[in-house]
Amino acid sequence: MNKTNLAKLLESVRAGKTDVETALKRLKHLPFEDVAYAHIDHHRHLRHGMPEVIYCEGKTLEQTVGITKRMLKAGSDILATRASEAVFKAIKKLDKRAVYHKASRAIVVQDAKKKLTAGVILVLTAGTSDIPVAEEAAVTAGMLGSSVQTVYDVGVAGIHRILSKKELLDSARVIVVVAGMDGALPSVVGGLVDKPVIAVPTSVGYGAGFQGLAPLLTMLNSCAAGVAVMNIDNGFGAGVMAHRINLLGER
Repeated sequence: MNKTNLAKLLESVRAGKTDVETALKRLKHLPFEDVAYAHIDHHRHLRHGMPEVIYCEGKTLEQTVGITKRMLKAGSDILATRASEAVFKAIKKLDKRAVYHKASRAIVVQDAKKKLTAGVILVLTAGTSDIPVAEEAAVTAGMLGSSVQTVYDVGVAGIHRILSKKELLDSARVIVVVAGMDGALPSVVGGLVDKPVIAVPTSVGYGAGFQGLAPLLTMLNSCAAGVAVMNIDNGFGAGVMAHRINLLGER
């Protein structure tokens, strides 16, 4: 919707010709912006509570910058995932607020004063090699407004490490558990807590791990109740789901 049509809709609401509920429904299903290589959904925040996220892999630098420029012009926050440093440098030229999270390769552009939730999302990894995926979850949830804590390298090869974090486990509202190899950590955590556990298999591990398929199957077959499973290496999806669960607690 361009400014002229938006002004007409607002005037219609003021004049009592259109009720607020109807106006909101129209806003939620507005046409996207067609830029040939992308259809940018500027009003996704109205429907999902979060802006459209830019997945950078497979896009050219020009395409990513073009999408970002139009989203910034519309007043949107930016989350760009799987981004290179070259992409970050280009986005930084568009907006000085841009921050690059190297571990997760995520770029965030938003005001630093955003209010965070009272409820905490705890992000765990089995090993240090799982950190990039865990950081993607943490950065995503934090950008959306959740308070996030991270604890890394507490896998089942040294079970006492996760057992020593019982106080943190108990204080979190949602727990994201990231693991490769045998993928056993989510089951252990699920057996210790009474809250949602989001398991994320990673492609970390030797050949029989089949690039994350083995931990994925382990997590899907978890004997602990209350464990949900994301796709392989999908830290972003875990961050979004954890944030939405966290918001339910805020309400």
